[in-house]
Amino acid sequence: QVQLVESGGGLVQAGGSLRLSCAASGRTFSNYAVGWFRQAPGKEREFVASINWTGSRKNYADSVSGRFTISRDNAKNTVYLQMNSLKPEDTAVYYCAGQGGVGIPVRASEYNYWGQGTQVTVSS
Repeated sequence: QVQLVESGGGLVQAGGSLRLSCAASGRTFSNYAVGWFRQAPGKEREFVASINWTGSRKNYADSVSGRFTISRDNAKNTVYLQMNSLKPEDTAVYYCAGQGGVGIPVRASEYNYWGQGTQVTVSS
């Protein structure tokens, strides 16, 4: 089992920045790919970014590419999502998810473990 806990969400003005953290405990986290997803009210959960277990490969949704950066520190069992140039449409609950494997999945169904989510609100 892997337990994931997100933090770092909050209220920010458009154009601002936030850094989300996903802290893991349980099994060896460094063996897991990690993804960030988000879900806005009335919408389906959508892929944001993912990173493989070494941090050498990353995927981004087109909507956040160039603004968001995913990274990980396996020594701290933590994955980060640096979010810059935030827009009101980035407002959502952000979730991190873990999957034991060598890939960098983009589909929520491919992840085994999920955190509880952290709210990000961007005001215009």
